[in-house]
Amino acid sequence: MKPTDFSVHVTSFLTHYLAAQRNVSPNTIKAYRDVFTLLLRFCRDVQEIAPERLRLEQIDVSLVEAFLDYLERERKSSPRTRNHRLAALHAFFRYVQAEEPARMHQCQKILAIPQRRHARPTVAYLSKEELAEILAQPDLRTPDGQRDAVLLSVLYDVGARVQELVDLSVGDVRLDPPAQLRLLGKGRKMRAVPLMGNTVQLLRIQPPRSSRTVRQVSFPERAPSTTDAFGNPLHPSQICRPGTKQASESEPNSKSAHPETYQGNAPVAERNLARHDP
Repeated sequence: MKPTDFSVHVTSFLTHYLAAQRNVSPNTIKAYRDVFTLLLRFCRDVQEIAPERLRLEQIDVSLVEAFLDYLERERKSSPRTRNHRLAALHAFFRYVQAEEPARMHQCQKILAIPQRRHARPTVAYLSKEELAEILAQPDLRTPDGQRDAVLLSVLYDVGARVQELVDLSVGDVRLDPPAQLRLLGKGRKMRAVPLMGNTVQLLRIQPPRSSRTVRQVSFPERAPSTTDAFGNPLHPSQICRPGTKQASESEPNSKSAHPETYQGNAPVAERNLARHDP
C-alpha cells in the first residue's frame, strides 16, 4: 500500500523536524507523539477512518474541533490538557504549511482555533511547621528513607520541576562551595541553583545503593543521580510519591504536598538562603 501524505508528514515531523532541526527534548517529542496517537484513535473509532487511509485533506478544522470536543467530553480532559493537545497540532500544521503550500489555507484555519481560557489554580505552599513535619518523616536509617529525604530537601531548596529532578545526573551536582545544582528546564534552558547546607549534608552522607548514586562532589560520568533500589532511573510518578506519602503520614488531614507545593515554597527557601549567607 502506498503511504498517505499524512503518514509521511507525521513521520518526518516527529523524527526529523522536531529532533534534528528544532532539537526539542525527547519528552516534548513523546508528548507530541501521544497527541497523534489520540488523533488516530479518534479517527478510527469515531470518524471510522482507518489510520492507514487517513489523508491530510481529511484533517480539516471541523475534524480538529470535533477531536478537541471528544477529548473534553469522552476522555474528561481538562481545558489545560486540551490546550496542550491543540498546541501540538498547531506546531504540526505550521510545519505542514511550509511543506505543502497548496494547503496553507487549510492549515491556517486550524491555526486559528484559539486556546481555551481557564482559571489557573493557585499553587499552595506549606507553612514552616508543616514543611518541618514532612521533612522529618523519612527514616534516615533505611536507604529508601535517605533517598526520600534527599528528594524532599532538593524539591524544597530549588523548586525544581519533577522532570528536572529525574533528569539530574551526578555531573550536575556540586557539593563544594558554592554548592549548587545544574538543572535543564523547559526549552533546554540550563540554570544553576544554590543548595542549602542541610541538603548538602544529606547528599554527602547518602550511602551508595549503586555506582550511580550521588555522594561525592561530582562525578565525570553522565549517570542518573535519582535511582530506585535496582539502580534504574526514577520515573516522575515515583518522585511524586514520597512527598504525598510523607505528608499523609505526618498529618492525614493536611493539604496535598504535590511537588508543585514545594515549588510554591521555593521563594521562601531563597529568602532563607540569602538570610544565612555571609
